[in-house]
Amino acid sequence: MSNTPWWRGAAIYQIYPRSLQDTNGDGIGDLKGIIQRLDYIASLNVDAIWISPFFRSPMKDFGYDISDYLDVDPMFGTMADFDELIAKAHSLGLKVVIDQVLSHTSDEHAWFAESRQSRDNPKADWYVWADPREDGTAPNNWLAIFGGCAWEWEPRRQQYYLHNFLKSQPDLNFHCEAVRRAVLDNVEFWLKKGVDGFRLDAITFCFHDAELRDNPAKPADKRQGRGFSEDNPYAYQYHWYNNERPETLGFIEDLRALIDRYPGTVTLGEVSSEDSLATMAEYTKGDNRLHMAYSFELLTKDYSAAYIRSTVEALENAIGDGWPCWAIGNHDVERVLSRWGQGKGTPQMAKMVSALLGSLRGSLCVYQGEELGLTEAEIPFDALQDPFGIAFWPNFKGRDGCRTPMPWQSEGEFMGFGESSPWLPLPENHRSLSVASQEKLADSILNQFRRFMAWRSTQPALVGGDIKFIDTKEPILAFERRLGDEIVLCAFNLSDDKQTQQLRAYSTATELRGHGLGGAALMTDGNSGGLQVAFDGYGAIFLSVKADEQA
Repeated sequence: MSNTPWWRGAAIYQIYPRSLQDTNGDGIGDLKGIIQRLDYIASLNVDAIWISPFFRSPMKDFGYDISDYLDVDPMFGTMADFDELIAKAHSLGLKVVIDQVLSHTSDEHAWFAESRQSRDNPKADWYVWADPREDGTAPNNWLAIFGGCAWEWEPRRQQYYLHNFLKSQPDLNFHCEAVRRAVLDNVEFWLKKGVDGFRLDAITFCFHDAELRDNPAKPADKRQGRGFSEDNPYAYQYHWYNNERPETLGFIEDLRALIDRYPGTVTLGEVSSEDSLATMAEYTKGDNRLHMAYSFELLTKDYSAAYIRSTVEALENAIGDGWPCWAIGNHDVERVLSRWGQGKGTPQMAKMVSALLGSLRGSLCVYQGEELGLTEAEIPFDALQDPFGIAFWPNFKGRDGCRTPMPWQSEGEFMGFGESSPWLPLPENHRSLSVASQEKLADSILNQFRRFMAWRSTQPALVGGDIKFIDTKEPILAFERRLGDEIVLCAFNLSDDKQTQQLRAYSTATELRGHGLGGAALMTDGNSGGLQVAFDGYGAIFLSVKADEQA
């Protein structure tokens, strides 16, 4: 595997800068805080970091509304800090992936300030502008993810502009060649800085339907997914015309041509569409599109062996020579231990689900705090920061509960995050999960995460092998990872109850050690015509097997 690109099978640690480490006492994490904690991140045995936006921004959507793509927001530090961050990460063997938010800007970006002034200025067509209907209403029925109409009136132009997210996040017009060139120039700026890749936020939203056709209605029984339900009218439509347009593939190919001029760099697309798995496959097909993509398919509340299997198999059947990237948590969804655990998550479950993620075919993104088993924080309304949560309270409490600061220490008012009150309150129940307290315990969630990631890197079949699922009863999930003649059987108990499972016949089966998970025992070795495994709650087992040719 010496010639395998670094990103194939890589474990990527997502940093939410506001919440990692505050070094200047303003209650907000910063680049110097990331630098301070890089040794810790390297100790997790991950391959790369992905840093959420740190660019200049009015922070109405916490950095995903960019006013200058080529500068560091003073809240986070300076460009010199970023240069130091890259140098230290590389010295520790960590690759650096940064967010790129290409589909929209802040309404405070200089491009938009010029575009909104008139219909005939040099950047007049850099954003999506449209005339009102005869009655003065919006051009069509498109809705914004954060609620309400996706169009906002601009009196200076006597036109509406499109915003798929907040009204302060106007959408760029990718039908305009000058926009595409400018966006690629911004990307290249960071390539010259030495970054190793880009996580492409909302990449499916770059293009819109040039004819501005109405989106069709979606039946009530289809209005689920990505946190959208009937309390958000966004779920009422099929977003065929304001998302995932065919022209996006041409831009992706132009982007890949740029990336390929900087060997060793990578693109990771965030895919959100009506059929995300099919879109992931399409966007990663061949060697001239994205290197890999991830969707929200494992970021839902669905948690069963059947759901996980069907999701992974559907992508495997569609993706061909493409490469997936899986995530079970990020800065936009409820913490996985709360979401999948439904209030009953345990330390053993936290260990098991991280191992499950690391055993699927593909690369993986680990959201900061997952290695500690952090649960979703309860944020009172008067402390909410997320505009999404404020708009939909109390039915949807927003994304603040997964964005609270990292608990570094058990002692101190702010648990080692900083010296002043943080931008979001630290939940008291995270105190016992702090890094300092877990590092003292050999069998802690944190130390188990480190063991598993170190062990995983020694298993070529887990890093780069094919995947084949095995028929099991709920709640057991089992699959083979195969690379050449090597087969590793991975089996997981997704419940807190003891289980036994008969597996298919293998001529030999040897339990693999070193991952540290435990919670399962091999009862028969395969010579009797099959394997029987006894699982404790949330137990897992890894076996080196040789297939029975008659099986």
